[in-house]
Amino acid sequence: QVQLVESGGGLVQAGGSLRLSCAASGRTFSSYAMGWFRQAPGKEREFVAAQSWSGARTYYAESVKGRFTISRDTAKNTVYLQMNSLKPEDTAVYYCAARGSTSPSTNSYEYNYWGQGTQVTVSS
Repeated sequence: QVQLVESGGGLVQAGGSLRLSCAASGRTFSSYAMGWFRQAPGKEREFVAAQSWSGARTYYAESVKGRFTISRDTAKNTVYLQMNSLKPEDTAVYYCAARGSTSPSTNSYEYNYWGQGTQVTVSS
């Protein structure tokens, strides 16, 4: 079992930055690929970023490529999402997820564990 707790969300003006954190506890964190997803009101959950357990492979949604960076600190059992140049369309609840595999995935159904989510609101 893996427990995930996100933090770092909030209200920011367009063009600003936020860093989300996802603290993991439970099984060996380094064995899991980690992902970030988001869900805006009235929309389906969508992929944002994912990283392999080693950090060697990283995927990004086209909409965030060049603006967002996923990273992890295995010593702290924490994964981060650095979000720069934020836009109003980035407004959503952001979820981190853990996949019981060393390979990352862009598909939400391939992730086994989810955090409770953290709200990010970008004002224009």
